[in-house]
Amino acid sequence: MNKSNNKIKILFVYRSWAPFVIKDLEILQKQFEVKPIKFDGLKSLFKIAFSAVQSDLTFAWFAGWHSAIPIFFSKLFRKKSIVVVGGYDAAYVPEMNYGAFTNLKEKLPVLYIYKKTDLILVVDLALKQDIIKNAKVKGDNIKYLPTGFDTDHWKSKGKKKNIALTVAVANDIKRVKLKGFDTFVKSAKYFPETKFIVVSVKGEARKYLEGISSKNVELFEFLSENDLLKCYQTAKVYCQLSFREGLPTSLCEAMLCECIPVGSNINGVKTAIGDTGFYADYGDEEATINMIKEALKSNEELGKKARERIKNLFPESRRIKDLEKLILDLIR
Repeated sequence: MNKSNNKIKILFVYRSWAPFVIKDLEILQKQFEVKPIKFDGLKSLFKIAFSAVQSDLTFAWFAGWHSAIPIFFSKLFRKKSIVVVGGYDAAYVPEMNYGAFTNLKEKLPVLYIYKKTDLILVVDLALKQDIIKNAKVKGDNIKYLPTGFDTDHWKSKGKKKNIALTVAVANDIKRVKLKGFDTFVKSAKYFPETKFIVVSVKGEARKYLEGISSKNVELFEFLSENDLLKCYQTAKVYCQLSFREGLPTSLCEAMLCECIPVGSNINGVKTAIGDTGFYADYGDEEATINMIKEALKSNEELGKKARERIKNLFPESRRIKDLEKLILDLIR
């Protein structure tokens, strides 16, 4: 098959919107003919099947039932398929009850996807090893392609203030702990002159954090992209204290805005930070306090170094170019 880009038809199936999902849709729409469909359980089966037979390729973010079903129809109609893996969908951490491999309901679709999908894209190399180990596959169909970031949009502006920031969606206590928000908030009381900001917490998560917060902690349920950008541009320190990550979007955005990063000593966080910030073991409150202290007193040149790292390693232009090439190689 030999088609020009604008004649290649892609079925883009999504479960919910996230900035990186929207960004990939925008990238694909500029180069191919794309039909986005929101997975809505059994109600969307006919729509997905009908679109799959008319498409050359199915594309989905995250491995799960929402992507296994379109992949099934792609195989049935002899079409190509791509699934992007973010982290949870490759994990098996029974002691934390974390990861798609920890329960049968989620394990079944991801096993099918890792064995049947033409191309699995991982945002961090460590995820490839997780998939090979947990799904017991060779991994020949797994390639590394990190997410990319708009370096002209995410940039510093003006002088930094004495602010430490962390960002992630959290609705319950389990999510609070997985993202290290509890460690972040508990550390705040040791820095009474520093404002600690947590973004995207609501419901049970917000109530829990309010109960353990000191007066210098500020919690936000939601911030627009522009307001979030202003937060990144103002904060001197960004903390990614998670138990596990793929390639953390908020961390990379914050580093582009010259925040000095403090992160847990784990896979995707280390991939992002490298030698431009500070590390503490997950859940180690004393070490976290010491690392935040080091970051706050650091010269802002370290923030500039953090920006250059993300700018060089994860530019949006790289993902645009490589995504197009991978799709064309599959189709042709």
